[in-house]
Amino acid sequence: MTVADELPRQASLNRLRRFDVKPNRELGQNFLIDDNVLRVIEKEARLDTADVVLEVGGGLGVLSEHLAPLVAHLHVVEVDRSLEAPLRDALDPLPNATLHLEDAVRMDLAALDPAPTKVVANLPYGVAATVLLRTVEELPGVTLWLAMVQREVAERLAAASGGKAYGATSVLAQVAGRVRVVRKIPRTVFHPVPGVESALVSIQRTGPSATPELSALVHTAFAHRRKTLAGSLALAPDAQDDVRERARAALERMGQPADARAERLAPHEFVTLAELLS
Repeated sequence: MTVADELPRQASLNRLRRFDVKPNRELGQNFLIDDNVLRVIEKEARLDTADVVLEVGGGLGVLSEHLAPLVAHLHVVEVDRSLEAPLRDALDPLPNATLHLEDAVRMDLAALDPAPTKVVANLPYGVAATVLLRTVEELPGVTLWLAMVQREVAERLAAASGGKAYGATSVLAQVAGRVRVVRKIPRTVFHPVPGVESALVSIQRTGPSATPELSALVHTAFAHRRKTLAGSLALAPDAQDDVRERARAALERMGQPADARAERLAPHEFVTLAELLS
């Protein structure tokens, strides 16, 4: 039996062995080792040969080499430079794939060429919500997101108003699109097995992302969850003296109680509130 025969056939496990990769827990690295999940991702992403896909968290390239043959171009972003060798092993045979060894939280997303039309990713847990919301805000040409995230993050993104999980993340995602938890994903499809559950979440764009003014309003409104919305706005460091009274009056004009809390308002009502307070 040769050394090649002894290597695992599954791509992630194969590259873990060949390139002696040690998953970095600080970066939240949990590599996908079940190829059945790749087919689920392909189906839910509704990929087209004209699509330009942004994949954040390239890892060992197993998702990358599955996506690239199905689309026009694939941008793969990976912050961990120690994974360059296994990623090159996956991507070098793919003429339509570009590797970006950068931090997706800080990189210039608008500079990606060609511009992405979809985001498909197995996101590191620690930055999942941040990366998703940043791409929603900064990539207006993206029409669909499909991401593997911690289940708690998926449920927060899709949460309806009034629930405990509903917050600024929910509002900012749902202002721009229709959010859906596609399915829960077993821990056993990852190596190492994570200590939390995962889920696939999708966002189908239905409109423009939140403006900077709306985003600031939403974050301030949820900053003090035990306070009323108007009271929370009044506690902002740069709050105008009359913001509490104006917010109470605006809420009443919208048919809401003047002392309503932020979690009571649906995403579209935050848009209205921002317009009334501008």
